[in-house]
Amino acid sequence: MERAEYLTEAQRAALEAELAELEGPRRARVVQAIKTAREHGDLSENFEYHAAKNEQGLLEARIRTLRARLLGAVTIDEADVAHGEVAPGSIVELELGPDERMEVEISSVGGPGAVSPDSPLGRALAGRREGDEIAVDAPGGAWSARIVSVRRAG
Repeated sequence: MERAEYLTEAQRAALEAELAELEGPRRARVVQAIKTAREHGDLSENFEYHAAKNEQGLLEARIRTLRARLLGAVTIDEADVAHGEVAPGSIVELELGPDERMEVEISSVGGPGAVSPDSPLGRALAGRREGDEIAVDAPGGAWSARIVSVRRAG
């Protein structure tokens, strides 16, 4: 059974905005590129046509993926997240060692510093609080850290 993907309102909005861009202006550009390339004649040796068709396939695959993610996603009510508890949408500062810190955002949407809730680090952080020690069992090896702070994104 597949686990539900939990999103904050902002994360859902980001995925919906990407989907709107892909289904609207981006799809129109690809369709126009295919049409223009087709006008150049012989399709068997038309690099522009094949490149545009390949881009169209990738675009449609991404659209299907986003639609499926949004359909199966559960939007969390941030008011229900306990203050200081790590959940999707949290920005967590970790202390890895003396003078070594790292900041991550728990987000399945991605972006700079984003960590999936389903990743080893995301699973280790889920439900934890400021001051907690965590142990991460990652493919590159096990490591530990202390949660310095937890705040909500946005």
